[in-house]
Amino acid sequence: MTHSLSRNQLVERHLPLATRLARRYARSPETAEELRQVACLALVKAVDRFDPHRGVAFSSFATPTILGELKRHLRDNRWAVHVPRDLQELAQRVARESDQLTSELGRAPTMSEVARAAGVSVEEAIEARVALGGLEARSLDVPPAQDADGDETARDRIGTIDHGFELVEDREVVADALARLPARQRFALRLRFAEDMTQAEIADVLGVSQMQVSRILHRSLSRLRSMAEAA
Repeated sequence: MTHSLSRNQLVERHLPLATRLARRYARSPETAEELRQVACLALVKAVDRFDPHRGVAFSSFATPTILGELKRHLRDNRWAVHVPRDLQELAQRVARESDQLTSELGRAPTMSEVARAAGVSVEEAIEARVALGGLEARSLDVPPAQDADGDETARDRIGTIDHGFELVEDREVVADALARLPARQRFALRLRFAEDMTQAEIADVLGVSQMQVSRILHRSLSRLRSMAEAA
C-alpha cells in the first residue's frame, strides 16, 4: 500500500511517471533532460504534500502537480520568439488563472471568466493567450504528421510555388471590408474564426444570448460578402 512506503521508495517507484510526463513536452535531448529534472523535483513536492488518508491514488495526485510544474517552467523560461516582457507576464498570469479555474470549475473556463480572474479585459486575455504561441518554434526539419501526404519537411517546401499567393488579392479585399465593420461585429468574427470559439462562448464574452450571437455573425458575414462583391 502507498501509505506503507517510505518517502524515498515512493519517489523511486514513480520516477518513470515523472519521466513519461516530461517527454510529452521535450523537443530535443537537451530539453528532455532539463524537463525530466523539473518533473522529478515536482514529484518530490507531490510526495511531501500527499495525504494517503484521503483515499486518492498517489499517481492521480502527483500527475497534475508534475504537469503544472512542467507548464510553468516552459511558460517562464522557453519563449522561442520575441514577445514584449509585459505581454509575457500577462500571458503567464492568464495561463495560471486559466489552470486554476479549470481545476476549480472542472471544465475549461470561458475567456470572460479568465479575463475577470486576471483583472484584464477579454481582448487583453485573448491577446495574451495568442502570445503563448511564442513559447515554441517548430523546427524546419520536423517530420510530417503521420496523416500527412508525403514525407517532406517544412525545409523541403521552402522555395517551392505557394499557391496561396493566388489568395492574396482576395484577402486584401476581405481585410478592407472587415475594417469597415462595426467593432462589435469585427470582434465577434475574430472570436469565431480566429479563436475558434463556439457561439455559446462568444455569447458569454459579449454578454448576450446565443441567438443574438448567431444574428451578429450572420449580419457580419452578409455585410462582408456584399462589400467584397462590390469591390
